[in-house]
Amino acid sequence: MKLKSQLATLAGRTSQQLLKKFTSGGTSLPGKIAQRIDPDILKALGENYRVVIITGTNGKTVTTALTVNILKQAFDHVMTNNSGSNMLQGITSSFIEDSGKKSDKKIAVLEVDEASLRHITEHIKPEVILTTNIFRDQMDRYGEIYTTYDFILQGAAKAPNAMLFQNGDAPIFASREVSNQQVFFGFDNTDKSRDFLADNNTDGVICPNCEHVLHYHDITYSNLGDYFCPNCGVHRPELTYKVDHVDELTPESASFTIDGYQYEIPVAGLYNVYNALAAYSLGRYFGVSQADIAKGLQSAKRIFGRQEAINVDGHDLRINLIKNPVGLNQIIELTLLEKAPFTLITVLNDRPADGQDVSWIWDGNFEKLAQMDNIDTTYVAGIRVEDLTKRLMVAGFDTDALIKVDDPKAIVEAVKTAPTEKVYILATYTAMLNIRKELAESGYVKERMN
Repeated sequence: MKLKSQLATLAGRTSQQLLKKFTSGGTSLPGKIAQRIDPDILKALGENYRVVIITGTNGKTVTTALTVNILKQAFDHVMTNNSGSNMLQGITSSFIEDSGKKSDKKIAVLEVDEASLRHITEHIKPEVILTTNIFRDQMDRYGEIYTTYDFILQGAAKAPNAMLFQNGDAPIFASREVSNQQVFFGFDNTDKSRDFLADNNTDGVICPNCEHVLHYHDITYSNLGDYFCPNCGVHRPELTYKVDHVDELTPESASFTIDGYQYEIPVAGLYNVYNALAAYSLGRYFGVSQADIAKGLQSAKRIFGRQEAINVDGHDLRINLIKNPVGLNQIIELTLLEKAPFTLITVLNDRPADGQDVSWIWDGNFEKLAQMDNIDTTYVAGIRVEDLTKRLMVAGFDTDALIKVDDPKAIVEAVKTAPTEKVYILATYTAMLNIRKELAESGYVKERMN
């Protein structure tokens, strides 16, 4: 490593140690300091790693965590940016933190923001880029789904030797010619006799070849499934890795079969089966056995804001991040599995990290929640609480029964005094951070993501 890179690493590591000692920070600033000294520091730090990048709209945090858990069953040194800082400075900080550790075989599994991928691949050349899915999300920042995919392909073009692992059930991944080798994963379907359309409120169902509306033999959720075009013959690509069938979904877990081997994950929802399949595909690529993959998946933990389970004075609190219509609808489907009485708290913010266009809530299927008869008490909160209240009223909630709470402290108090043991929070990103900060100050959680 050049002297400039050594100085940059030392400065970054020193600032990191100080920030961790005196604050809860250290996830981005050390990378910024190091880059100021040596703009090529990330290239120097990453050159001794086999790098996997995981990106996409939904599921990249969980997929990254599951992949790390799987690879640790077979490899001694697997680093990741588990602070959740998934842009250039945060990823540089993660490499700085890991740079002092000695190992001959280093693997880096990095969660990377979709729009930041092209900046990361200027410096490090990943072996694999995996994209979980692309859905409409933060349109004020990303634009439409094809704009997001173009961001990802710009990043892949800077790493022409990287293999692209992509969700074969998503039609968007057939919409562009790419020079990188592509590998597809998805849900198996042998019944080709069915022929139906996706729901009329579904994005991304236009044939990438002739622009007719796609048909489906099978749909898992949203626009994901065994698609085909009856007009020009475009169809889902051949899947290298596939879920044979889903065995059971509960509010706590999911079990499923891949290549004849049954797996279980301690997080629920069909969307997390996709995340597990993506992690499985990376595990198999790196030569991890099915038995070790099963151990890695089963020993995974619920993580920051993704079905996170917290005991708050005897209340079983579940925190779920919501940020776009497809993700929200999958959280709603998960909530529908709950049979016990529960308290529902929904929080809507519109800060830049949340996305300032909140019209997406109208595409969320709150109507299904309104029909549940085991919601005991419903709270609403957030900067856009009035928009949220109007949406829930239209969905069928009793407006007079919606209780408004003003701030994170009041939300935590509502959890502590809830009439039910179970409490579900559905919150946008900054709202989730604020609630967790309040929970941390009250001693219920550690504030830092890990």
